[in-house]
Amino acid sequence: MAKNEVPKGEPFDLEKLQTLFEMMEKHGLTEVNLKRGEETWKLRRGPQEMISMVPTAMPHPVQHSVALAPPVAASASQEAAAPAVESGPVIKSPTVGTFYASPSPDDPPFVSIGSKVGADTIVCIVEAMKVFNQIPAEINGTISEILVKDGEAVEFGQPLFRVTQG
Repeated sequence: MAKNEVPKGEPFDLEKLQTLFEMMEKHGLTEVNLKRGEETWKLRRGPQEMISMVPTAMPHPVQHSVALAPPVAASASQEAAAPAVESGPVIKSPTVGTFYASPSPDDPPFVSIGSKVGADTIVCIVEAMKVFNQIPAEINGTISEILVKDGEAVEFGQPLFRVTQG
């Protein structure tokens, strides 16, 4: 039997695949291609350009208003307040999963409002299929807003934190 041949029906060794995934993470690799016999595997991690999942429409809570038309002064103040909340760059989730603000339930959060962050600062963990992905800030600044709650499900590209630069 040749070196790369595998008996038919014998799968890849999952422990070796886990080790390979850990090496990919350690060295910052995003893709590895494996071929044994006629079987080919492609391992990818991190954000993907092609997303095959189409999110289904989630029902949004309906807000009921007592007054038919809000006062003009209230609308103007709401419009003035909205840009202040939405200003500044955001740190987005690179994957679908569960957001965790701290390394374990007993530990303090990685960051809080007012925390200074650098490009390599770990700001949270997003767990996907029992893989705990540490999420770096990737920008320099100060955390000005935390946009998700601990234990909340997050989507690919969903803003997690707002950062004030400077």
